[in-house]
Amino acid sequence: MNQQHQDERTRIREAMDRLLYGQAPASNGSLTVVALAAEAGVHRMSLLKRHLDLKNEFYECVRNETQQTPETEKRLRETVTKLKKTVAEQRTEIQELRDLVTRLTLASAVLTQGKAASAGPASTTSFRSLDRQRAGLLWSVRLAACLHSIGTS
Repeated sequence: MNQQHQDERTRIREAMDRLLYGQAPASNGSLTVVALAAEAGVHRMSLLKRHLDLKNEFYECVRNETQQTPETEKRLRETVTKLKKTVAEQRTEIQELRDLVTRLTLASAVLTQGKAASAGPASTTSFRSLDRQRAGLLWSVRLAACLHSIGTS
């Protein structure tokens, strides 16, 4: 390590002590990396890149000495909780939509079959058109089964 690097580490450690004891003249006194960097007179990114061990040590000291969780960790935990709730709601909505697609596909198949049956075998209806209708019904039922299996996996 060169002298400048060692000097930064010394200033960061001194700033950690001042922040933890509530005597921080160069920052707002909050127990965050931003306040630590301001108090030590170093750029915040140097804490996050070159002195990551000191940043982690600082947060560990905050937990141990003050018996409180750092503000950034509190915010992150709140965000994680909100995101988990959102994901759960979206999963429920997706399942409901998949079920709706299955029901609509089956209803369409039943209506298509019912329309074909109500028309009756007229003299102009060929066997080919009946085969196409039956194939369409089978396709609709297979699609509904496929969509349902996707929804349950």
